[in-house]
Amino acid sequence: MDSTFSSALAFDRPTSVAFVGTGPTGRAHMQAFRDVPGVQLGGLINRSRAKAEAAAADLGISAVYENVPELYEQTKADLVVVTVSILSVRKVLHECMAYPWAILVEKPPGIDLHEAEDLLSEARSLGARVYVAMNRRALSSTRQVMEDLADNEERRFIQVCGQEDAARLAAVHPPEVVARAMFANSIHCIDYLRMFGRGEITDIQIPGRWDPILKTPVSAWVKFSSGDIGSYIGVWDAPSPWSVSVTTASKRWEMRPLEKAGLQLRGQFTLTPHEPHEWDRIYKPGFRRQAEQVVRAIHGLSNSAVTLEDAVATMSLIAKIYA
Repeated sequence: MDSTFSSALAFDRPTSVAFVGTGPTGRAHMQAFRDVPGVQLGGLINRSRAKAEAAAADLGISAVYENVPELYEQTKADLVVVTVSILSVRKVLHECMAYPWAILVEKPPGIDLHEAEDLLSEARSLGARVYVAMNRRALSSTRQVMEDLADNEERRFIQVCGQEDAARLAAVHPPEVVARAMFANSIHCIDYLRMFGRGEITDIQIPGRWDPILKTPVSAWVKFSSGDIGSYIGVWDAPSPWSVSVTTASKRWEMRPLEKAGLQLRGQFTLTPHEPHEWDRIYKPGFRRQAEQVVRAIHGLSNSAVTLEDAVATMSLIAKIYA
């Protein structure tokens, strides 16, 4: 078993988790949290009462409530998982931060950097504990690469390729979200630059600037204080894979698709594949480990849960690349 994935947990008390939103992503979170030892699914709310009741029946959740205040007062949950539309995130987080539970919100935490920074400021002023569901960080492929390179001091060259299809996005999202897809969707790819690049970002060069009208490709060159270098290409309205590679003098890891990793050693011409952890086959990839890490954070244990501060730092990088 991948050593970054634990097989047993021992918390000092049960963990109650409540949910706002019962769409496919919300249900995926419920399934993942339900598998974490000691977790109890305490209750949920949704704009549609009928959909909330259907989700509760399917997943064995005993109670459906009408609003955020009632959800907290009736469950006294340790954590609330928020999976609402991007345009509703600000309002729902504002309501949730009025209570002392921890919060896990689906990415992005705000429609753009300005909104995310406002939410971060509010969270800090209230002392709210807010985590962001960046599930690619919890993929077994991602963890395998990070673990293998942890003690490797060689300089890294990180290549990230992303793709956005505005027409496809427009079929399910309003125009203001489509126009900010770099925050709503590309955040997953661009976050890999910060994941694998060590140290502080010291320089960002944009040889290929994005045209929001023509949807031209964007390219960026990111330098880190460690000497690591990151390259990003974002392709819009044209075929292109989501892929990540990390190259050092002795080895090269490639993730294409992101859920699978392969290793190429110097002198070799083929990749040795890494098989995903069973959690990433049973559950939505990354969700099971992500759930466990958030529960660990709630109990004050070492964890890799993504904080709101960390997510906003990635959104800041996105804003610079797409300036």
